Amino acid sequence: MPSVRLARFSFRRAVTLGVAVAISLLLTLPTPLDAQFTAEAAGLHEGIDASAAERAGLQEGIDTPGVERAGLHEAMDTVAAERSDLHDRIDRAAAEIEAQVIEWRRDFYQNPELSNREFRTAEVVAEFLEGLGLEVETGVAHTGVVAVLDTGRPGPVIGLRADMDALPVEDRADVPFRSTAVGEYRGQEVPVKHACGHDT
Repeated sequence: MPSVRLARFSFRRAVTLGVAVAISLLLTLPTPLDAQFTAEAAGLHEGIDASAAERAGLQEGIDTPGVERAGLHEAMDTVAAERSDLHDRIDRAAAEIEAQVIEWRRDFYQNPELSNREFRTAEVVAEFLEGLGLEVETGVAHTGVVAVLDTGRPGPVIGLRADMDALPVEDRADVPFRSTAVGEYRGQEVPVKHACGHDT
């Protein structure tokens, strides 16, 4: 009997061992499911690598705007310096002609002329503009003055317009250059004064 029991035990062990070997072999053989898992794992790694690359690119993108911002700040500083220099130049130029501008303003204020009768005013203006070397045309719409500054360059044209006429108003200002001028308005002699809003 012991021999039978041993045989059974051996057979049982052999079957168990065989099943274990078979399972091991099955587990090590590639299957469509394994291929799927492998592909997914590879894709996952690829995705991880892509994400790392994107993060690197994002960091580079973050660094690039930083460089661009630094360049922008530098450009802004340059513009601010140039603007400051321009303001200084304008201030100096204005200071140089301030006395002359005040003299002109007081002269025009003291010698006002009604609309379409600004003969003296037009003459003073035209004489100054000609002295600047500009191309000057007088008698435009009766007493108007037009001066052209031609740069010789293509591009837009800028026009500056100024009124020269005074109004039939009495000057009651208590200033040394007060107007005592008179003119004719609607058939009557009237006092004349520069009293437009842009003159006060």
